[in-house]
Amino acid sequence: MRYFSELTVRFKGSHSRRETPDCLPCTHRTYDYSVVYPGPNLNMIVGANGTGKSSIVCAICLCLAGKTAVLGRGDKVGLYVKRGCKKGHVEIELYKRGGNVVIFREIHAENNQSLWMLNDRQCSQKAVEEEVKALRIQVSNLCQFLPQEKVGEFAKMSKIELLEATEKSVGPPEMYEYHCELKNFRNKERELENIVKEKASFLEKAKQRNERNKHDVNRYYEKKRHLDVIELLEKKKPWVEYETTRKELEGVKKERDEAKKQLLSLKQTQAPMVKKIQQIEEQLKPTEAQIKAKTAAIKEASLKCKQKQDQLDRKNKEIDDIKQKCRLKQMEEEDHQKRISNTRRTIEDLKAELAKVGDQPDVTPRINAVNADLRRIQEERAKIEGEKGDLRREKDNLLLEKKLNDMNNMMNAKEEKLRGRHRDTHTALQWLRQNKQLFRGNVYEPMMLVINVKDHRFAKYVENHISFHDLRAFVFQRKDDMEKFMIEVRDKMNLKVNSICAPEESCSKRPPSRNIESLRRFGFFTYLREMFDAPDEVMSYLCHQYRVHDVPVGNERTKSMIKTVIEEPYLKVLYTTEERYTVKRSFYSNKISTSNSAVHPSQYLTITVDAEEKRQLEQQMKVGNSHVKRAGTTSKLRDIDERMKALQKEAVALDRRDNELLAEKKRLSELKGKKRQLEQKISTKQDSLKQMEEPDCILTMEKVHLALETVGLTAEKNKLENDCREVFRPFSEDWERKVQLTDQCKGLLKRAKAICKMQPDQSLPEDLRNAFSKLPDTLDEVDAMLNEERSRAECFTGLSENVVDEYNRREQEIKQMEKELEEKSNALNAYRQNISEAKERWLNPLKHLVEQINEKFSAFFRSMQCAGEVDLHSENEEEYDKYGIRIRVKFHATTQLHELTPYHQSGGERSVSTMLYLMALQELNRCPFRVVDEINQGMDPVNERRVFDIVVRTACKETTSQYFFITPKLLQNLTYAEEMTILCVHNGPHMLSPNQWDERAFVRRCLERKARA
Repeated sequence: MRYFSELTVRFKGSHSRRETPDCLPCTHRTYDYSVVYPGPNLNMIVGANGTGKSSIVCAICLCLAGKTAVLGRGDKVGLYVKRGCKKGHVEIELYKRGGNVVIFREIHAENNQSLWMLNDRQCSQKAVEEEVKALRIQVSNLCQFLPQEKVGEFAKMSKIELLEATEKSVGPPEMYEYHCELKNFRNKERELENIVKEKASFLEKAKQRNERNKHDVNRYYEKKRHLDVIELLEKKKPWVEYETTRKELEGVKKERDEAKKQLLSLKQTQAPMVKKIQQIEEQLKPTEAQIKAKTAAIKEASLKCKQKQDQLDRKNKEIDDIKQKCRLKQMEEEDHQKRISNTRRTIEDLKAELAKVGDQPDVTPRINAVNADLRRIQEERAKIEGEKGDLRREKDNLLLEKKLNDMNNMMNAKEEKLRGRHRDTHTALQWLRQNKQLFRGNVYEPMMLVINVKDHRFAKYVENHISFHDLRAFVFQRKDDMEKFMIEVRDKMNLKVNSICAPEESCSKRPPSRNIESLRRFGFFTYLREMFDAPDEVMSYLCHQYRVHDVPVGNERTKSMIKTVIEEPYLKVLYTTEERYTVKRSFYSNKISTSNSAVHPSQYLTITVDAEEKRQLEQQMKVGNSHVKRAGTTSKLRDIDERMKALQKEAVALDRRDNELLAEKKRLSELKGKKRQLEQKISTKQDSLKQMEEPDCILTMEKVHLALETVGLTAEKNKLENDCREVFRPFSEDWERKVQLTDQCKGLLKRAKAICKMQPDQSLPEDLRNAFSKLPDTLDEVDAMLNEERSRAECFTGLSENVVDEYNRREQEIKQMEKELEEKSNALNAYRQNISEAKERWLNPLKHLVEQINEKFSAFFRSMQCAGEVDLHSENEEEYDKYGIRIRVKFHATTQLHELTPYHQSGGERSVSTMLYLMALQELNRCPFRVVDEINQGMDPVNERRVFDIVVRTACKETTSQYFFITPKLLQNLTYAEEMTILCVHNGPHMLSPNQWDERAFVRRCLERKARA
């Protein structure tokens, strides 16, 4: 990287404020102070590599508010300040009609901050960017500003990027804006098209769903019409009933009035007879008094009769209860006699069975003998179980010893491998085992002995990752212990051994950079640390030195995806099934380089011995040694197994005898208990028989008394029935019917108003009156119609009001969606109209611009006996973000035109194509200047000469913009023009300071040297 402390650049006819020679003397790779005076046309900056040519390009970019990423060198502006300086500054004077623009930038290396000044006034970086933009300067556009590190990226630009860069560089100011506007319009159009399609699809589906539900809605409304008619009929029915009863009541009233009239006429015609009757009544008054007295007597008798009737009913109930009790008592008596007879038979049976049991001898001595045998068997079984437990413990200890011997044999095999490969390390190991008490901290044997791989298939990864020098190294917890060890074995014993000291802070639990779950999609299944066990200090050293916690291991899938895997950040070393990959990233360019090597089979770590398990076995062996003394392990195990089998047979025989004795004891105990149970049952049955025989006479007497009581009550009942007689006078049938109909009318009217939800004093509303007028007026017709409507309504099953609500809600949604769809469609049409207008404004000038570029580009290639063309390329005319400029070239007569790519053409061919495309843009003269840095590096001499001639012819025209061409070398006998400005850059330890430089003296000395030659 090149640095500067102070650099001033003047553009296009500017005048310096200082007296400085044209050439730029400077110290190695830096500028202390320098002023550049470029010419208005082609400026050829020439100098050897490392003289500081590109520093001028960096100064132009940084002073014009360009980003450091444009230069492709340092990412911070402080890195561009000369080494050893705290700050540096750049000043550029730009030509502008009406007054030049002077931009000053001071860069502070320590904090990467800048001080900006515009025309000697302090300002912000944004103000400088706006001023630069107003002058149409675009340092981030490769078509205008092509630094050395970005030359290769020009050919890598996509067609789309090249089009945008060309539009910004040589197109009218509004062309790129129109292009962006078109792309935005197209994106919005695409969004609107998707919205319209979605809404239209959703609307169609909603209509289809509603169309399917429409039939159910119609059926629901039809059912509702029937239900409404049923409701009206049910409301009218009580009114019809009321009206029918009211008419009947009116008829009864008329009949009563007719009877009253007839009675009045009869009274008039029978007046004499009435008079005579009155006389007779006077005579009958005493008789009536007697009748009243008799009537009172009859009432009193009726009351007494009612009381007698109540008494009679109670007595009847009592009689029925007594009869029921008698029946129950008789049934109980019968059951009682049956139980007595059954009990007697049971006693006889039990006595007979007891007589049989009594003939058996006493079983108590036999039970005692059986108990003694059982106790003897239990003692023998306990003895056998104790002996079996001792043999089992002895067998376990022998197995532990065998397993420990196997582990020791495996450790011995590993030690033998170590001794065969490195005898000095094995000798030091023996010394360490004998002198471990000399060390204060933990000391571990060589890693290859203490590392235990969990699966022998993983041993090759661990062994390939850890060098053999470390595998045979001793690991120390303390540094002073390591120094003591090395003095003893290396200095005194003259052994060549390796030793390492574990980090002071343990790294064994350090987490990996990324969780293994995030890498499983690439086939990684674990990290290297998880494949083996090791003591904490050993694992800490391996994590610190070899980063085993951060090295993933994958499978065949990892191998197939390796190009994607190496792009992942944080992966530096990784393993596939059979290969190891090392990934490195460039600090400056961030480019990735990889190397891979085969994973060799394991030689030392395939033998795995778990040190912790071995330690536990040794501890168990120490405990077992205090209880059991062993001879030969194999023969002893065989003897133990045979003795265990014999003891097992004895235990089985004892169990069999034990079960037989228990069964015999159970049988004898049951026999003894059975006799005792029989005696108890006989005693219990005899007591029960006595109790059942005692109350027999009492029950018989009670039965007689109940029968007599029943006879007396029956006689009293008959007497009361004979005493209870009465004749009641009937009421008038007409009066009863009138009262009945009046009450019935009131009830029907009240019920009818309640059904219609009317107040008691409210008359029938007009709407109900009109509705009732359309319905039948007779009760039979109303019932017939009501039954018919109910039958029809019942035919409509499975319908609910939710269907109608859903239908209506969806109808509203459909109307809203149709409105929204119409609005979006109108907006889409408006956007399409805007796109059509913007396309006309953008595409026609762009096509004309590309034709001009193609004309110049093709002419340049024809002049070099090659072919090239530039065209506007688009796969779809409506996709405006896919438009691009396609460059196609042909450098050989036998080939076809091929698109310019980073892969098809050689580096020199890409440089020629890039340079000629930039020269084709040069004459269009939209930007004030262009910079090209060392683009001729990969060209062959023929093409370099041709390109140079084209550059000179094109850039030296009066109509073209200012041009900076930086190159470290030039061919001999090139064609130059008077309009060119050549700036030579030199450096070295014997360079003159700028104020001592004399151009005339330099030219004179050159001529003299040439003349002498």
